[in-house]
Amino acid sequence: MKPRQPNIIFIMSDDHASHAISAYGSKINQTPNIDRIAKQGMRFNNCFCTNSICTPSRASILTGTYNHINGVTTLASKLDGRQMTFPKLLQTAGYQTAMIGKWHLGHGGHNDPTGFDYWNVLPGQGLYHNPEMIEMGTKKVFEGYTTDLITDFSLDWLRNRDPNRPFFMMTHHKAPHRPWDPDEAHMQMYEDIDIPEPETFNDDYSNRASAASEAKMRVDRDLNARDLKNPIPEGLTAEEEKKWKYQRYIKDYLRCVASIDDNVGRLLDYLDQQELTENTILVYTSDQGFFLGDHGWYDKRFMYEESLRMPFLMQYPSEIEAGSVNDNMILNVDFAPTFLDCTNVDIPDQIQGSSFRPLMREELPEKWQTSMYYRYWMHLSHHNVYSHYGIRTLRYKLIYYYADALDQPGAIDDRRPPEWELFDLEQDPYELNNVYHNSSYTEIKQQLENELHQLQMEVGDQPYPNKLN
Repeated sequence: MKPRQPNIIFIMSDDHASHAISAYGSKINQTPNIDRIAKQGMRFNNCFCTNSICTPSRASILTGTYNHINGVTTLASKLDGRQMTFPKLLQTAGYQTAMIGKWHLGHGGHNDPTGFDYWNVLPGQGLYHNPEMIEMGTKKVFEGYTTDLITDFSLDWLRNRDPNRPFFMMTHHKAPHRPWDPDEAHMQMYEDIDIPEPETFNDDYSNRASAASEAKMRVDRDLNARDLKNPIPEGLTAEEEKKWKYQRYIKDYLRCVASIDDNVGRLLDYLDQQELTENTILVYTSDQGFFLGDHGWYDKRFMYEESLRMPFLMQYPSEIEAGSVNDNMILNVDFAPTFLDCTNVDIPDQIQGSSFRPLMREELPEKWQTSMYYRYWMHLSHHNVYSHYGIRTLRYKLIYYYADALDQPGAIDDRRPPEWELFDLEQDPYELNNVYHNSSYTEIKQQLENELHQLQMEVGDQPYPNKLN
């Protein structure tokens, strides 16, 4: 008898950093329902994205390919829905499929969600309150708070599915993306407490590439009136004003997270009540990390840890031991082949990621990846972050800011001098000390450059043509 195929629920938020999840040891908030997934399943400690920005990360998740392959390199790119995606393969294999919430890969024509029996998505970024959504091609306005609505529609779809067929559902939250508008239920959270500031809150960007000091995502300088929502009190010193802005920002961010956590609980409760938990793979992740005042910043884009790292919590009682933790490296391009592997659907050759199903069973495949390739293409756009690529190993990180638009959509054509950064993450976990020009790292630097070029070759990307050391 053919084994029963598992159901899959893939919950993804937007910009939810792992250090704002208590299962990852957060010092600033509690997420009891998201933590349930870690307690009932596995916490992956080293999940990374290959391009820390919404649209490209989503394209890599769906296709299992890097952005130079799937063509979605920047926020101004759109996903051509005629490409192979893993939901299409699941649909062909008999799965009922749904996509609900933030899509952010374009809409209309070939950019509408494909591979889904049902879809109801936000146009672009979408609103926090009373959002317009596009349901199967028709625009409608729904009353309510978007995080609640996305969960409502997800539960409605689950209740109306065919119970005799396996299902795959993507529940994609807009929250906690800027401008961090909380709902009424969480508006007063943290009102009477101060959220701790991160260790690198007062980073002065010394001893690093100029890309760090040039970025325009500083809490003290770049948050606007829409972000802060309240007028800045008069008579504050510069230091006091920075602290006040951080509290305004981080409290609204965490209030949005609290709403997600409540709604994750609703989905988990439904699975328990319907006795679906045992045979359902449930994932909680985010499309990338986020700076929560780290280095004095908000936003993402950089290859620095807080931006690069994704939360990834996964429960599947049939295969994952409750409360397990995995420190091996997994990437967003690995999600697609893993889901196909778990459902016994053939993994196409064009998928570049690798299935980490053995890691779920606490088995380590031979030659499992110990380094990863990253590339950010959207030079100077939005937050003045330089285009760069690099490699992260288990101990080191090498970044090359080639700082050139290369005609990418939405990138700004204004070249800057190229620069390198090298961090020893064991000695310098907060990435404050660039040792690229330190003679004691000469051999390591050469090894990493060689491995970077090897990884580029393996994934089919091109080194920057005018590389200057």
